[in-house]
Amino acid sequence: MEEAKIALHVNDKDNVATIFANGITDGTEVEIRNKRGECTPVTVIGDVPYGHKIAVRDIRKGELIIKYGEEIGIATHDIRRGEYVHIHNLDSLRGRGDL
Repeated sequence: MEEAKIALHVNDKDNVATIFANGITDGTEVEIRNKRGECTPVTVIGDVPYGHKIAVRDIRKGELIIKYGEEIGIATHDIRRGEYVHIHNLDSLRGRGDL
């Protein structure tokens, strides 16, 4: 039996979802599941490790990245729906000490 390829979209404010599957590579289709049980398919852009984030919608450069209802960073580039969201395209707001 093949492992389900899912990403959880926890909070309605979130613009990212967390991958809960192994072997997610560029072009893999995953289901984004929200707390209401709704599922939306998306094609992943990039290789995404288990527990990392993908965009649930297009995110513009300079826009806040929101995960679990909290602001965690700012997009340093435009990010497409399904794209891997990590240190290569966001600046963290956590632990900086300059805000």
